[in-house]
Amino acid sequence: MPGNTFGHLFRVTTAGESHGPGYVCIVDGMPAGIPLDASDLQGDLDRRRPGQSKVTTQRREGDEAEILSGVFEGHTTGTPVAVLIRNHDQRSRDYGNLSETYRPGHADFTFDAKYGIRDHRGGGRSSARETAVRVAAGAMAKKLLAIVHGVSVVGYVRQIGHLKADIPDPAAVTLESVEQNIVRCPDPATAEAMVSLIESARADGDSIGGIGEIVATGVPPGWGDPVFDKLKADLGKALFSLPAVLGVEYGAGFDVATARGSDNNDLFSSQNTDSAGHRGQPPMVPGGKRIVTETNRHGGMLGGISSGMPIVLRCAVKPTSSLPRDQQTVTRRAEATTVATHGRHDPCLLPRFVPMAEAMVAITLADHFLRQQAATGPSRS
Repeated sequence: MPGNTFGHLFRVTTAGESHGPGYVCIVDGMPAGIPLDASDLQGDLDRRRPGQSKVTTQRREGDEAEILSGVFEGHTTGTPVAVLIRNHDQRSRDYGNLSETYRPGHADFTFDAKYGIRDHRGGGRSSARETAVRVAAGAMAKKLLAIVHGVSVVGYVRQIGHLKADIPDPAAVTLESVEQNIVRCPDPATAEAMVSLIESARADGDSIGGIGEIVATGVPPGWGDPVFDKLKADLGKALFSLPAVLGVEYGAGFDVATARGSDNNDLFSSQNTDSAGHRGQPPMVPGGKRIVTETNRHGGMLGGISSGMPIVLRCAVKPTSSLPRDQQTVTRRAEATTVATHGRHDPCLLPRFVPMAEAMVAITLADHFLRQQAATGPSRS
């Protein structure tokens, strides 16, 4: 089964199934000498883990990371870092009726079409539980980026259903403001309404979708390549690789369809580097100045290369497909039937999606940092 590795120089490989013994990831490319232990991974794993609040699945997993290799005396050695996260609270009996039945919205049918065999327990390899080890790898990438360039990656819930958060400046959102409520929305008033909306969907035996926004600040200009390996293209692939993502946009996104160029272009200016606000971005012109744009409709990337402005991305995340109500479907023999999913599932994926999206953005940026360093040397990376 190919397609289990992401990245070129910062490479993440994952293995495991939802109802197997656990998940493993191997991170190759983590430079030597970076301080790292399991506690560096646990914070983001706790934000992703199931059972953390009344609006998430009630599966109980501690998601405790075990570092198996690549770290000695608290520092990375430059060799592959392997991480194991064990499964403890599987309830495979909840999926006994699904071995011959296809769930609407899931990969059951397509897995059979491709392989002729599938693990029907909780989705097997296609389960969102696989993202636990991605989050562990993302925590490593975040630490690397923070050390070498002061890069910060923060995600939050921008919208659930029809409820949209009021966030005037995405680059000003902090982790603390995101974590102040269980839906991870930095707009407290809207967050309260979001909780009620999620609980209402769950009470109806239903689910609801929304939009997550991810912002990376401190990324210097110059990361990415201008043709096939555009930074925006790799970030798009990274986010589309997450379960339930049906759309990705950056900057002004689809609003550009109704804009005029004179309104959409971000006008250039300069500022002193000591007032730039983003550590690690060197002067681009003589005299200690750096080039910026007055607005950021381009979302921090021009021509597929980072501009030095905050990178702003949004993901449309579908409602959870697993529902406890009867839905029309067919069996593997194409016989009409109905199915209801009895496992434990999130009524809304967005609160736990946030750390997953942060992880994939950080992994992509770490990869492009190493690629920039390899292409141009440390002085321009």
